[in-house]
Amino acid sequence: MNTIPSTFSQNQVSTTIIGGALNPNPSALNISVVLLNSGNAHLRQQIFENLISCNFSSIISVERNTKNVGIDELSKKYPFVKFILPQEPATDGEIINIAMSEISSDYVLVIRDNLYIPSGIILSHLADRLTKSNVYCVVPRLTDKNKNSLVCSYAPSAERSRFKVYSSTLATDSSSTLYPFNYIALYNRKKFIQLEGFDPSIQSPYWQNLDLSLRAWLWGEEIKLTTLLQFSYMEEPEIEDKTYNLDYLKFYLKNQLPKYKNEMAVLKKSNFLLFLFNSSCGFFEAKRQFKAARRWVERNKYRFKCDLQTLISNWRSS
Repeated sequence: MNTIPSTFSQNQVSTTIIGGALNPNPSALNISVVLLNSGNAHLRQQIFENLISCNFSSIISVERNTKNVGIDELSKKYPFVKFILPQEPATDGEIINIAMSEISSDYVLVIRDNLYIPSGIILSHLADRLTKSNVYCVVPRLTDKNKNSLVCSYAPSAERSRFKVYSSTLATDSSSTLYPFNYIALYNRKKFIQLEGFDPSIQSPYWQNLDLSLRAWLWGEEIKLTTLLQFSYMEEPEIEDKTYNLDYLKFYLKNQLPKYKNEMAVLKKSNFLLFLFNSSCGFFEAKRQFKAARRWVERNKYRFKCDLQTLISNWRSS
């Protein structure tokens, strides 16, 4: 695919959606939950019980492997839960895009079934504190199964003109982080949609996640850490695949090459040779990718509030 979607709802994968009765409680939290399932079917019912006890606005369960889950039975037992079943291969970002279009609350908590999810993870007083800042994304602390802190703080930097991401396990409340690990975060739904959601043309989870997060920063939004919300993994957490591939090139064109000047972003034609030299994908493919990125930058040029170089400089001085 050589085009870059212009809205988060474009190019959605085919899905089957089951259940999802509206929460009749007028005091329900202004937060919905998207549960990304990897196959821990034996814990599914307990997770649902714990999530329902929190009085969320809605609960969406993404079911990738339905062979041993018994969706019909679960949907009858938990009519409040909406089940999304992808009918074709899809990235987590694509599924989150779809889930966002099925939700009406202002905030959305994205979690995974390999996290320990106790009853009462978010109650009303905590919900108020987590959402009062109105930032695009709030990232919880993460620990391993032995309660050891995991990396959750990321900062942009440059080393010999090459973009780098530095990481740390130190988490200070309301401090900035470049992106949420493994998509796990509390998202402002309205801002998520305004940012156009995850790019389905980027298949790598790492680059897809980083693409939207860096776009948020470049477009004037913020991603903050919170020490008020914490999740522990029940097994070894996923390892991020940071391989430099075609997905990285799309990320590079959209986020690294554009320059901010006169209150707009520009991807100059003269940058093509620089991109071709670094792309290793052949002249014609490089030209297609570059033209698609230039169209995307031109369409969104006034939404940029800075470029990557300025973001890095400001981050260091903050």
